[in-house]
Amino acid sequence: MAADVIEASLRPSAQFVFPEQGALFGRGGPPAANAKSRLVAGVDEAGRGPLAGPLSIAAVILDPDRPIAGLNDSKKLSEAKREALYPLIVERALAWCVVLIEPEEIDRLNIFQATMTGMSRAVAGLALMAEEALIDGNKLPKDLPCRGRAIVGGDALEPAISAASILAKVTRDRLMVTMESHHPGYGFAVHKGYPTPAHLAALSLLGPCPQHRRSFAPVRRLIAP
Repeated sequence: MAADVIEASLRPSAQFVFPEQGALFGRGGPPAANAKSRLVAGVDEAGRGPLAGPLSIAAVILDPDRPIAGLNDSKKLSEAKREALYPLIVERALAWCVVLIEPEEIDRLNIFQATMTGMSRAVAGLALMAEEALIDGNKLPKDLPCRGRAIVGGDALEPAISAASILAKVTRDRLMVTMESHHPGYGFAVHKGYPTPAHLAALSLLGPCPQHRRSFAPVRRLIAP
C-alpha cells in the first residue's frame, strides 16, 4: 500500500500501539468536544528532505479544555521533549491522525504533491470532522475536506500545528529506527534518512535500498544508466 493512515484517534484513548507499515489503528468513543468550540485541525509534516523513508503528515484537533504546555515547532524541541509531549497529545487531543506517504508514491507524485496529498488524507482521517484546517506553510491542498488556512511558520505559532508537527516527527523517527534492522548499514536510526555525509557514503557503498526515494538527485544519480 503506497500510503497509509497509520494512527487515528478519538478520545477516550486506548493504549498506544506503534503499528507496522501498512496497518490501520484507531480508537473509538463518543466525541468529547464542547459543542460551543470550533473544531480546528492543525496540520504539519515531517520528512520532506530525507533521501529515504516515508513522508509523515499529522492532523490534530486539540481540546481547549485540556491545554498542553510546551508545544512548539518539533524542530526546536529536543528528542526527549518531543517524546515527552507525544503521549500528552495522544491522550488530550480530541482527535488526531498520522498518514505515511511511502517512497514509491513520493517518486510518482513528487515531494510537493505528496505533501499536499498527505495533508488532505490526514484531515480526512480525523475521527471528528474539522471545520477548518490550519496548514503549516504557504500552500493549501486543493482537496481538503474543510476550509483551510495556510500559515507560514505556523508550527511555532499555532498550538494545533505544533502538536501535529510533533506527532509527525516522532512517528517518522520511530519508524526510521525500526527500519535500521531491516536495512542495516545505512545508519537510518541516526540520520533518519537525511543526506548526511555518513548516509551519502553508505549509499555510495551499498547502493539504494527499497526505502530510498529514486526521484531524489543523490539516489537518482546512482541508478542512472
